[in-house]
Parts: sequence; structure tokens; C-alpha cells
Amino acid sequence: QVGKSTLMKVINPDLKINLANETEYFLFQSDPGELEKRIAATKPKAVFIDDHPKIKFYLAGSSARKLRKGQSNLLPGRLISYAMHPLSVKEIDEDWQENKALQFGTLPGIYKNENETEVKNLLGTYASTYLKEEIMAESLVRQIDGFIRFLNAAAFSSSEFLEYSKLSKRAKIPRQSVVRHFEILEDTLIVRKVENDPHLDLELVDLVKHPRFYFFDLGVLNALRGSFSLNQERIGYLFEHLVFNQIINSSTILQNQLNIYNFRTRGGLEVDFIVDFDGKKTAIECKSSQSVSSSELNALKKIDTYYPKIKKIVIYRGLRELKDGDV
Repeated sequence: QVGKSTLMKVINPDLKINLANETEYFLFQSDPGELEKRIAATKPKAVFIDDHPKIKFYLAGSSARKLRKGQSNLLPGRLISYAMHPLSVKEIDEDWQENKALQFGTLPGIYKNENETEVKNLLGTYASTYLKEEIMAESLVRQIDGFIRFLNAAAFSSSEFLEYSKLSKRAKIPRQSVVRHFEILEDTLIVRKVENDPHLDLELVDLVKHPRFYFFDLGVLNALRGSFSLNQERIGYLFEHLVFNQIINSSTILQNQLNIYNFRTRGGLEVDFIVDFDGKKTAIECKSSQSVSSSELNALKKIDTYYPKIKKIVIYRGLRELKDGDV
């Protein structure tokens, strides 16, 4: 749902082969020379799918798992990989509606749909479609009911520190299954882990060692949690999710390489994100309120102890840009 098919329509290859069509798939399975015959007949410059001299191929898919696990070199020529995420603020521009993004996420087809009932139904079926197409079709798990319980448990733990034993109890499945299932969520691009900064001297900083993790889209997360409400109880973690996803989405479309780390000491000092971009680090705190008091900046003001001269930013829901000391 990130717009791969739409992108292919814009690129408009000369030859298109859809292997999701069973007749097409069977034809290519039964005759390995089918592709060569079609290329010879149509003499295309661009093909929507493997490798041929002087022809550009586009391969689109929603899981990198097989390539990553198989370590295959399917295209011995030049291979350029692009990732597509839900929409960023920069892409949406003047149509940006923060509450809408917090409730229903920013998948293109969802964000552009003005029918709220239809949007909720579409997001509600997303998980079952994902389970059917990504998990069952690739035979990634033996017990699909256990994976469904795990997926729901993961949704309710998103943004928290990742504890496999805790997820195991919530999902009522063995701990080793949780480890394997979480790896599947990462490989199919549903969640992203945020680790500790490996450059910190862990002998000097007593950090909580567990990583945190975030779902790739708030609409999907809210559907799995069974609520699209923006009440006070939920707005804090939703806003933090939104900021995280927007950092990832924006850096991807701009092709900027950055790393995001979490920071929490066992003494209780915590900053939401440490962003490492172009050799410079920025500490980011997310506040879902319309105003921020000086006392709420204490963690950022103490971060100098561990990151001298780090830039400090609070992203909040107010309408004015403010400054408090070096924050």
C-alpha cells in the first residue's frame, strides 16, 4: 500500500509481466524461455521484472526476507535498491493533517481517502491480508494462530523496550517463537528496532540494554490495537510514533543515511531519540502537549554529560517555535 503499482504506471515500462496472475505464473513456470521470447518479440527498453543486456528491469515487492536470507545475487549487473515508506510531511505538504496522520497513518491510499468508515475497514483488513500474503504464502510460521496472537501482543508493546519474555507471556507462545516471529516482522518491514548507541562507552554509562521498536505506520498499529481514538491516554505514544516514522520516511525519500538510537539510563534519565546524521548528533524529545515547561526539558539539559555539544530539539504540538537555553 505504499504506492509501488502507481510508481510503475508512472515509469510505464514497455513490457509488463504480472506474476500475481495465476495464468501468467503457470506459463512462466512451465516454459523457462517465455521471458526471452516476449523480449525478442517486443524489443522493450524497460521491463517490469530479471536480467538482460541493455534492458532496465524494475522489481517491486513488499518483503526483502528471501533476498536477505538467501543471500542471492539475482542480478549480477548494477543493482540499485529503493525503499518506499508511507508518506512524509514533505510529500503531503499543504494537505498535512496531524490528527488524521495520528489516527489513520500515512499510507497513500488511506490518507487520500475521505471516507472514514471505509478507511477503518481497510486498515482492519490490512493485518489479515498481511498474514495471508506475507506469512502464510511463504510458509514462514507453522502455527498461524500463535503468530496472530504475537502480532497483537507486539502492537500493544510498540515503542516499549523489547522484552521477549514479556511478549511470550502476552502471546502465550514459547520465547524462542517470539524471537523468530519478531525477526519476521523486521524482515517484512513491519517494525523497526531502535538500539543503543554503539559509540557510547558502556562502562561509563549504565544504559538499559533492551532495544525499543516501532510499527511502520500508525493506521496499521491502531487497527491492530482496535482503537483509533486520540484521547489523552493514547496521544503520547502515538505522537512519539509519528515523529519516529516521519524521521525514517523523510530520510528515505531524501536518500539521507541516518541512525536513530534510544537513550535511557538505569538511573532514569531518558531521551526519546538520539539521531546521528552526517557525523552530527541531535537529541530529540517528543511532547504531545500544546506547551512545554522548563521542567520538562531537564533530561535534554542533562544529556551533555554523555554527549558534549549535542544539538537538542523538542518536537511538540504547539504552533510557535520557541527557545529555552540551548534547547
